[in-house]
Amino acid sequence: MTAREEVLARIRTSLSGASSSAGHATARPADPAPIPRAYRTRGDHAPGSPDLVDLLAERLVDYRATVVSADPDHDGDGLAAAVAGVLTERGLRRVVAPDGVTGTWLAGADALREPLTVAELDAADAVVTGCAVAVAETGTIILDAGPDQGRRALTLVPDVHLVVVRPDQVVQTVPEALARLDPARPITMISGPSATSDIELSRVEGVHGPRTLVVVLAAGETSAPPPQQSARSDCR
Repeated sequence: MTAREEVLARIRTSLSGASSSAGHATARPADPAPIPRAYRTRGDHAPGSPDLVDLLAERLVDYRATVVSADPDHDGDGLAAAVAGVLTERGLRRVVAPDGVTGTWLAGADALREPLTVAELDAADAVVTGCAVAVAETGTIILDAGPDQGRRALTLVPDVHLVVVRPDQVVQTVPEALARLDPARPITMISGPSATSDIELSRVEGVHGPRTLVVVLAAGETSAPPPQQSARSDCR
């Protein structure tokens, strides 16, 4: 037996958990150990409850996102006004959006829809999308390339990402969020603006995605809308 054959035989034996005879595994691989699933699968609050919406806003601000509240009426004018207000206040004129985003959100902006060229996407000031689900405990916005979210590049290239979150999309825990998602779809999880740090912990934002994350929270009828909150300036 060559040295190569001996090494490979030992690897096979180690992987199968069996003893070897003449350098070969003699037993079938052992059954895998059961995966413990004693973690929480749901939170204490029902999805969309005012407590969860408030907790999500708190976590987002802690991650240096900007949270804007909107109290939509039956026509959705309040939500559209909140989105338009953010775009106008920040001077964001060149806006891109997936086809599923309602046109009223983009009033007053020079909005472009998919498909987009590389140059058009690169020149965009901001992207406006919805989301698939949001996790209150972790302050995470999850996209799954749905009609109001678009392809992944659409939300990674522009410097500002404005995402709308409805109350019914807010859950408390990660397992609750995953239960709502199709694992076959492309999933993007966003916890604050894109940021990284070097070995000296010097924070740099906007390297791997948008430098600025603005979340418009559509408050439900049973919840008073939280006040507008600005991103924190301290480094965590």
